[in-house]
Amino acid sequence: MPQVLVPFTQGVEEIELIAVVDILRRANITVTMASLDGQAVVGRSGITIHAGAKLGKVANQAWDMLVLPGGLPNADLLKENPDVKKVAQALAKQDKYVAAICAAPAALAHFGLLDDKQATSHPCAQQALEQHVHTYQEQAVVEDSTIITSRGAGTAIAFALHLVVRLTDQQTADSIKSAILA
Repeated sequence: MPQVLVPFTQGVEEIELIAVVDILRRANITVTMASLDGQAVVGRSGITIHAGAKLGKVANQAWDMLVLPGGLPNADLLKENPDVKKVAQALAKQDKYVAAICAAPAALAHFGLLDDKQATSHPCAQQALEQHVHTYQEQAVVEDSTIITSRGAGTAIAFALHLVVRLTDQQTADSIKSAILA
């Protein structure tokens, strides 16, 4: 069963975090939600989200995918976190999936993972990406090799379903899509 790490911290965009975790778990994918300190986090809309783990304690585990949700200051804090960088770069070297949505693709750019790639983000992070990417796209979801990026809260379901396809298959994603009326 695929193992996915989703780190998050204060100001996380709740829709992007919860929609992705929910859809992946519907596909029977194991998802670990890890805050930087292992404690509950208050998101951008004031919703408290409980973590399942402390990032530093799970960063060295074997992961099939890393997913970075957006929201501020969450995206900036993830970009500056050495554990997030270590996991992202290690998975990229192993040709495993690294995904980010909203402002979080800026972290991937900061880690050097978007150099000469196609990617997208929320418009607030576009300038940070354009310095690194080969082509900046405005599609809902952009995949280049094992790097998957998405625009924001409004694209979270499409992003999550895309991740399901990559970790399982199209039939599983289609079944979930039908069940949730997406």
